Amino acid sequence: MQGQTQSISFDGREIRLTTGRYAPQAGGSVMIECGDTSVLVTATQSKGREGIDFLPLICDYEERLYAAGRIPGSFMRREGRPPERATLICRLIDRPMRPLFPSWMRDDIQIVATCMSLDERVPADVLSVTGASMATLLAGIPFQGPMAAVRVGLLGDDFVLNPSFREIERGDLDLVVAGTPEGVVMVEAGANQLPEGDVIEAIDFGYEAVCELIKAQETILKEAGIEQVKPEAPSEDTTLPVYLEKACSKSIGEVLSHFDQSKAERDEKLDAIREQTAETIEGLKESDPVRQLVSGNGKALPTSFKALTKKLMRQQIVKDGKRVDGRSLDQVRPISAAAGVLPKRVHGSGLFQRGLTQVLSTATLGTPSDAQEMDDLNPNTEKTYLHHYNFPPYSVGETKPMRSPGRREIGHGALAERAILPVLPAKDTFPYVVRVVSEVLSSNGSTSMGSVCGSTLALMDAGVPLKAPVSGAAMGLIKEGKEVRILTDIQGIEDFLGDMDFKVAGTDKGITALQMDMKITGLAINTVAEAINQARPARLHILEKMLEAIDTPRDGMSPHAPRLLSFRIDPELIGTVIGPGGRTIKGITERTNTKIDIEDSGIVTIASHDGAAADEAQKIIEGLTRKVNEGEVFSGSITRIIPIGAFVEILPGKEGMIHISQLSEARVEKVEDVVKVGDEVTVRVREIDNRGRINLTLRGVPQNGEDAEPEPAPTPVAPLS
Repeated sequence: MQGQTQSISFDGREIRLTTGRYAPQAGGSVMIECGDTSVLVTATQSKGREGIDFLPLICDYEERLYAAGRIPGSFMRREGRPPERATLICRLIDRPMRPLFPSWMRDDIQIVATCMSLDERVPADVLSVTGASMATLLAGIPFQGPMAAVRVGLLGDDFVLNPSFREIERGDLDLVVAGTPEGVVMVEAGANQLPEGDVIEAIDFGYEAVCELIKAQETILKEAGIEQVKPEAPSEDTTLPVYLEKACSKSIGEVLSHFDQSKAERDEKLDAIREQTAETIEGLKESDPVRQLVSGNGKALPTSFKALTKKLMRQQIVKDGKRVDGRSLDQVRPISAAAGVLPKRVHGSGLFQRGLTQVLSTATLGTPSDAQEMDDLNPNTEKTYLHHYNFPPYSVGETKPMRSPGRREIGHGALAERAILPVLPAKDTFPYVVRVVSEVLSSNGSTSMGSVCGSTLALMDAGVPLKAPVSGAAMGLIKEGKEVRILTDIQGIEDFLGDMDFKVAGTDKGITALQMDMKITGLAINTVAEAINQARPARLHILEKMLEAIDTPRDGMSPHAPRLLSFRIDPELIGTVIGPGGRTIKGITERTNTKIDIEDSGIVTIASHDGAAADEAQKIIEGLTRKVNEGEVFSGSITRIIPIGAFVEILPGKEGMIHISQLSEARVEKVEDVVKVGDEVTVRVREIDNRGRINLTLRGVPQNGEDAEPEPAPTPVAPLS
């Protein structure tokens, strides 16, 4: 049970990989550790199921709250459905791993990363990605690795490798780069409006570190005497592909070069060609090998037909520089944008359409208590900006049951959320919790970037004072040998049949989010840089069209949106505002019909649809928390009377007492002889006792325009002998 541990000195930190000790029945396992973060990653392969025509790869990331010394907060006190961040890490593992498995593989493969211990200085996600590669290599699964991932942060002018959670929060960049010996295979980033050049430099910086981790994995395999299993494609029967190429190439080529047709028309014509081809094959002799092949495998014809369509489309782009809709390689589809398309019951709305992709986004403003509490391993336990993405089946002309959001929906929502976060106003100037929902009404490529654009329109329509509007574009790539073509604003068929989906979002100043996925085993840094730079004019063109619909955030908010007042009090006085058992704050909310939230830092947020009521609540709280000094004069009303004196509300919610001896210069037999409840009086603060009680006086204080009477001189005190 000792196992073998290898250490990698990596940018001043040590990464430890322990093999041969944990999970002995898994195909391959590695415990990858850095600091006090430990992640067990396993890879297991089982025999493929019949009828599967795709790679059934499952990547799971399991969070255990014991890793941070916590007990789950649910009723069951047990981990349940994976939190959103765990789902995003599942995708982070899947995206660089999937293109490295051979396309012909049909075996079930499952990669499971379990975070066993979490050090707040070391996020577990990039360790999980690198561990997935190592576990797969140890399992002997055919794989075009090794692959590794690192995170790059930017603090000031310096790039930081694998920054801590706190450094990520403080920095201007959070970028994850995954790569193989052949190049970059995945990029995921959020940035604070960074110029393209800085982001490219960060990717290059990260890839150099990736190469170090790749060499380390190769060294571990060599020292362990394990030989990597390289994929070898099985021999394929070329009978059907050759037949289709002769029979269908011309007709498919004519459809692909007919640029004026719609997507539906093109799909209908291609389906007609395939059906006609199927009928022709059915009419062949029973002994014909093509007919026997198609009859014996119902998926053979659709698979080969798709492969031929892909080949011809790619040839048209590489040789002729023309895409299926007739656009040049760097041309954006027609754009339309509108803001405020829904009634103001919806606080803000925006409709964005690019080609056949159409997204309707809505913005809802909420109070601080609407923030989402995150019960996961991340130190940040609250979200105040939520972006949700919905992809109904009608958006692609299909019918299927409507289910809860899947990994794709969660991932696309998170990308749009990341793109908008850097331009949101500061919490102290705009204390609202904001939720944006993007409804994909029609999909033909890059709905996530359509969600970014629609969300910007909706937020501006809701009156959210964004620092700058954000737009986004999806870039594609066709690579045939040494020939590389980068496509701007890819549509569905180009994403489906192409080699890259590279989403770039940002403002006119710089990038706010990146997400690159590959279908090939790596891309050179200079090609990545070319795609990023080519995206900028597309983003600015899209942004210009958006600003024609709404160029600045609206001055006023929807009348149905809550009005928030935010101010700060001394944190030590929070208890004064809340009162015993919450009675004080409950009384304020009932009196003013408002909603009040108080943070531990002393920030008070008051929500109300009535501005005057919010102002009244603020005055009460400020009165409760204002420090009163001896000698200050206040006007107030008598609130209650007791035998020894009268209470005066000198500030909203704050009372002091006038002792009966301080009601008049003359002797007073009964308090009611001088004042009664409701009387307006002017009082002076005589003293504040050691229990914080405010003692007032009427003596020597002018009332209703009277001249002030001089206070009696203090009785001289004999000096101490």
